[in-house]
Amino acid sequence: MIELLTNAEMAEADRLTIAGGTPGIELMENAGRAVADAASALPGRRVVVVAGPGNNGGDGFVAARRLAERGYIVRIVFVGDIARLKGDAAIAAKKWTGKVVPAAPAALADCDIIIDALFGAGLDREVEGLPRTMIEAMNASSAPVIAVDLPSGVNGTTGAVMGLAVNAAHTVTFFRRKTGHLVLPGRLHCGAVHVADIGIPASTLETIKPAAFMNRPALWGRAFPRLRINGHKYSRGHAVVVSGGISTTGAGRLAARGALRAGAGLVTIASPRDALPVNAAASLAVMVRPVDGAAELGAFLADDRRNAVLLGPGGGVGPAMREQVAAALASKAAVVLDADALTSFADDLAGLTALIAPRPGTATVLTPHEGEFARLFKAIHENANVYVKLEKVRLAASKAGATVLLKGPDTVVAAPDGRASITDNAPPTLATAGSGDVLAGFMAGLLAQGMPAFEAASAAAWLHGEAANEVGPGLIAEDLSEALPTVYRRLLGEIGAAS
Repeated sequence: MIELLTNAEMAEADRLTIAGGTPGIELMENAGRAVADAASALPGRRVVVVAGPGNNGGDGFVAARRLAERGYIVRIVFVGDIARLKGDAAIAAKKWTGKVVPAAPAALADCDIIIDALFGAGLDREVEGLPRTMIEAMNASSAPVIAVDLPSGVNGTTGAVMGLAVNAAHTVTFFRRKTGHLVLPGRLHCGAVHVADIGIPASTLETIKPAAFMNRPALWGRAFPRLRINGHKYSRGHAVVVSGGISTTGAGRLAARGALRAGAGLVTIASPRDALPVNAAASLAVMVRPVDGAAELGAFLADDRRNAVLLGPGGGVGPAMREQVAAALASKAAVVLDADALTSFADDLAGLTALIAPRPGTATVLTPHEGEFARLFKAIHENANVYVKLEKVRLAASKAGATVLLKGPDTVVAAPDGRASITDNAPPTLATAGSGDVLAGFMAGLLAQGMPAFEAASAAAWLHGEAANEVGPGLIAEDLSEALPTVYRRLLGEIGAAS
C-alpha cells in the first residue's frame, strides 16, 4: 500500500467503486466503523465528535453511532446547519439518535476522546469563523484527537495548512494515504496514520494510475543490487568521487565511504594533487588518484569501468566546477550532482540542462537542499501557482531531464516521467554537517551497481533515514555509513539477498 493519492484521485476511486455497484453509504459505514475502532483502542468512554457539513461529517455520525452501540457516552458537536446535509451524509445523520449540540468550545469539556470530522482532505480555503474556533478548541483540549481522513485544516493533496489545522494524535484514512499525509507541514499534524480498508478494490489503481509513492523497499526493492555467488569487485561497479581542495576534502571522503558501504565494488577519490596526501592518508579501502581539472577528469572517466561519478561535495563553486561537471556529463558514467556542483549553475540552468540533454539513457541525479533548489530552479520556486513541493520537484525533473532529489524531512524524489517518492523515515538527527555528502555517496554507490536513477535516489534517501534511526541520538555524519551493514541485513532479509 505504497501508493499516494491526490484528492482528485481519491474521489475517482470512490466514483469507480460506486459505479461498480457498491453504494456510497456502504463506504461511509465502513469508514465510520474504522474510526470507531480507532477510538475503541484508546482509554476512556466519553467521546465528542466534531462534525462538519460534508461527507467527513457523515463519517463522524457513523462513528458516533457505532461507539454508542458499544456503550460509549457520545455527543456530536455539529458545525453548520445540519438540515443542509446531503446524500450519504444526510442518511448517516438520520440514523443518529443521540445528542447533537451546537458548536462551541465549551462543548468539548469533560471528554476522553475527540473525533475530528469537521473537514475532509479537499479543503482548499483558509479556515475562518466558527470552524477555526473549534479547531483552536480541539488543539487546546487535553483529550487525544482522532482525525477522520486528514486533520481538519490540512489539504490532502498539498499538505498545506489552510491557516490553522488540528493537531491529531491519530489519523484514520481510507484505501490509501494521501500525499498530504507525508508532505510537510501536513504530516506534522497527523500523528499516527492508520489506513482502513472500506471496500474500495485495489483494481481501481489500474485506472487511476497514481504516480506518487511512499518511499519504501516495495517501490525499488526489485531493482536493488543483490550479491551473486560468482560476482567480484569489478562486477559491482566503480564509483568515482571528485574531491575538493586540501581544506575541503572531508566532504568527498564522507561521500566515498558512503559509496563503498552502499556496495560499490571499487571507489576512487579523484583528488587534486595538492590534496592528494590528505586524501590518501585518510583512506584505506577507498582508492585515491591524482585528477586535476576537467581535462584530467574526462580522461579518467573515459575508462567505462568507472561507471558512476559524484561531483559537488566540498568541490568549490565557479567556472572550474562547471567545467568538471561538463566533463562528467560528457562521459558514459552515471552522474550525481550535489552541493557546489549545483550552486555553480545557479545562474545557468539552461547551460546545465543542455549538458544533460544528450544523456537520455544515462542516469543523472541532482540532489539539492531547499536553498540550492531555490537558486537553481528559481522560476519554479518563485511561481506563485506552484506551491506544492511535490509538483515543484516534478517540474524541476522535467525541466532538467534528470532525476531530482529535494532534501528535507519529507525528501521528494521525482523522475522526468513524473514518478515521485516521498520519504518519511528521516529523523531530525540528520540535520548535521556532512550527512548530505553521505547521502550523495550512497546514491553513487547504488548507481555504480546498475540501479536506475529514480530507484537509486529513492533507495538512498530511505537508507539514509534508516541508518540515522539505527544510530539514534548523538549522530554525526561519519556514523551513517557504519550503520549501513545493519540496515542492509534487515533490508535484504525482507527483499531477498540473492539475485
